[in-house]
Amino acid sequence: MAVEIRELVEYLDAYLSVDEIPDFPNALNGLQVEAPGPVRRVAAAVDATAASIRGAVEAEAELLLVHHGLFWDGNQPVTGRRYARLSALLESGIGVYASHLPLDVHPEVGNNAVLARELGVEAKGRFGSYEGTDLGVWGGLPLRREALAARLDELLGGRVKLIAGGPERLERVGVLTGGGGSFVREALDAGLDALVTGEGSHHTYFDAQEGGLNLYYGGHYATETWGVKAMARHLADRFDLEWTFLDLPTGL
Repeated sequence: MAVEIRELVEYLDAYLSVDEIPDFPNALNGLQVEAPGPVRRVAAAVDATAASIRGAVEAEAELLLVHHGLFWDGNQPVTGRRYARLSALLESGIGVYASHLPLDVHPEVGNNAVLARELGVEAKGRFGSYEGTDLGVWGGLPLRREALAARLDELLGGRVKLIAGGPERLERVGVLTGGGGSFVREALDAGLDALVTGEGSHHTYFDAQEGGLNLYYGGHYATETWGVKAMARHLADRFDLEWTFLDLPTGL
């Protein structure tokens, strides 16, 4: 089935509450590049990069859904890498739709909600505020901390770094994907035994150790594949489209 891109954008903007969720200025959530024709096939990737654009071209997609959009480096001249990316999109007629924090916090297809469900966390609340919006989810997961590390290793496809600062037996576990290491204090304030995230600064080791929190670093990329895949699957099911995920791990 073919759908006009404006219909897809209107639906996604409303579904993800794009106009209501605060975000960093360079996120530019929503449609970042127009697609001239109808959409039959969607490609999803964590990042809008030269590699993901090539993948979308090879997949014959008309729309590329991403978590991290094209303009994180701000208002820059259309030269070099930016020219190469945009020219490839325009020549191929591929649109780009980006959703950063709106995708992180979505209760159905969001990175945090999906990863929490995959882990078996029974969601009970939220924590970790950014400009008045709580980003992370927390809930019950009665499990030993080493067992959660093993479960994350399997889900994320790599060795997770565990900073074992909290109790051996977990009850309250929070999930805040990507760069959620900066929310150790908020996790402690929420009474959590563990925080699952992607990455954080060096000092968060001591924040977790001295604060009494088990902190799991699974990688920024690995913890943020969940949202774009869920969003693409949802869109494809609703509009009878084909979709594919472009797995381009950074190792970070």
